[in-house]
Amino acid sequence: MNDQELYSRLQELRQKINYHNFRYHVLDDPEISDAEFDQLLVALREIENEHPEWITPDSPTQRAGAPPVEKFTKIAHPAPILSLGNAFNITEVKAWYERIARLDERVRQVDFVVEPKIDGLTVVLHYRQGVFVQGATRGDGEIGEDITHNLRTIRALPLRIPVNPQGPAAPAYFVVRGEAFIPIAEFEKLNRRLAEAGERTYQNPRNTAAGSLRQLDPALTASRPLTLLVYQIVAADGDIPTTQIATRQLLKDLGFPVPAATYCQSIDEVIQVCIEGEKKRDTYPYEIDGLVIKINDLILANELGSVGKDPRGALAFKFAAQEVTTRLLDIGVNVGRTGVLTPYAILDPVEIGGVIVRQATLHNFDFIEEKDIRIGDRVLVKRAGDVIPYVIGPIPELRDGSQIPYQPPSTCPACNQPVEHLEGEVAWYCVNSACPAQLIRNLEHFVSRGAMDIVGLGIKIVIQLVEAGLVKDVADLYALDQESLLKLEGFATKKAENIIDAIEASRQRPLASLITGLGIHGVGEVLAQDLTRHFRSLDELARATQSDLENIEGVGPNIARSIVDWFQNPANQKVLQKLRTFGVWPQAQVEEKPLQNQSLAGLTFVVTGTLAGLTRDEAREFIQALGGKVSSSVSSKTDYLVVGENPGSKFDRAQELGVKIIDEAGLRELAQK
Repeated sequence: MNDQELYSRLQELRQKINYHNFRYHVLDDPEISDAEFDQLLVALREIENEHPEWITPDSPTQRAGAPPVEKFTKIAHPAPILSLGNAFNITEVKAWYERIARLDERVRQVDFVVEPKIDGLTVVLHYRQGVFVQGATRGDGEIGEDITHNLRTIRALPLRIPVNPQGPAAPAYFVVRGEAFIPIAEFEKLNRRLAEAGERTYQNPRNTAAGSLRQLDPALTASRPLTLLVYQIVAADGDIPTTQIATRQLLKDLGFPVPAATYCQSIDEVIQVCIEGEKKRDTYPYEIDGLVIKINDLILANELGSVGKDPRGALAFKFAAQEVTTRLLDIGVNVGRTGVLTPYAILDPVEIGGVIVRQATLHNFDFIEEKDIRIGDRVLVKRAGDVIPYVIGPIPELRDGSQIPYQPPSTCPACNQPVEHLEGEVAWYCVNSACPAQLIRNLEHFVSRGAMDIVGLGIKIVIQLVEAGLVKDVADLYALDQESLLKLEGFATKKAENIIDAIEASRQRPLASLITGLGIHGVGEVLAQDLTRHFRSLDELARATQSDLENIEGVGPNIARSIVDWFQNPANQKVLQKLRTFGVWPQAQVEEKPLQNQSLAGLTFVVTGTLAGLTRDEAREFIQALGGKVSSSVSSKTDYLVVGENPGSKFDRAQELGVKIIDEAGLRELAQK
């Protein structure tokens, strides 16, 4: 393929990627699978790697490709980015309408558009010749901060308009306003991932979105599930629509995501929508704190002018607050299936949004300490939709001296074994492998393919075994017999035989699989393999000191301490003794395989995030096949961090240590040297 044909292919790929991005992130109606989309992106990256001079700012590959900045520069907006006046009840909505009707009688003949008031961060987006060139925060309404590179990471933001080549032509200069936010479901997923990883969770979607967009490193922004909705044209060359309905249609035709809206022919209809809207606030996929009432006639709305920074032609109808105060009676602790201890507030019952709330989340123990939350405090509690109520913080000025500072537990409330809190981590853990609160999860992990690979022992059967009292720790699996299984619902002879055969077969699994299955905090499949190169049995590993372990690549102080503590735990020692008794005590057999191609020899890699063309296992095999080493954690000995979509805390650690950061294309390029 000559350069002309290759350039045509590049333009075709960009157009396809932008179109499918629009289908997925704006219309929520994808036409191709994620794998097919990733293949398009890989093909585009390969061409751009071959011809870096063809890379342009609007290329889909440039969404998270900018280096960190030292600070945000200031940008003057082309027109004032006004705020809104508020109405907190229907009487105030009627009063607003009467005020503007007295200013101009034409108001009594107008129609309206009512849109949700999204609780996010206002952004201003600039396009020239259809290409996104600059983006800013609202700031003070006159001057905002340049967050262009961060905004590029938002998949719903079109880098070129129109997205559909058959759409209307974009004005040569076009500036729009919208709201960036994190959907509620994505926010909950993010917090679950962070909690399971023992990292700090976030309090609410709005602050998380704002903080993510004001990161100095766009790669960190890219790891957050941000999206946006656009609802206003701020400035443009040429004619622009004169009604809000037409404005919304033009924005939609150009490829922008726009918020839902209700058309109202009169103020009476507006009032009815406001009344019904408060009842429906929890049906939105994002947090809203009200509705925005807009006069559809934008020329008239503009002629009505402003009061300060509030335009007269629009009004925010604010919903009743979903925050209340109540007394914190006590702090309880839940033990999750991963062993993480999570505090929760026991409250003096209080009604929030029509629901009686008796308990609320406190996020983590660091949050309690940072906010100085004390038992007996008057606390501010928020509930939004189906989201679990959470404590925002205490009201210190209401203290009378009877409040008691809180101390995290030193033992697990489920099994009374000592808990572990590693330096630099948010989470507190119960490391007892037989802890009742995490037994099902431990068993599920132990039998998984990456561990002991006991085929047929799915989560439903694991739950049956635990509920029947047949299994109280992972070692008990090897005491099961066909007779005991046949007593369980759904078991026939053949099924019981298959399970017993699979358990017997697992006795032949290598040492690394058993180490993985033990569920030691911080020890995954990769590190388990590394440990077997230094320790030939569980006896040797159990005798290892903190210093011995820290000398291994990929093992830092926290993981070393976690391993030592696990083996010193009396309950875990009993499990190990039972495994030995049942004959599940493999020895390491290190087999050195000759390397045919050693282009990555001597280099240590860590992989984080979701790569476009490789799974995590495939990436590890790819690196190892070329002589490289893959570690599970970033350290000063790491040569490269390979980053995909949604990287975790390893990205931050790599930056702190000055480790080179590359993507999948960079890895492939390195492998070819």
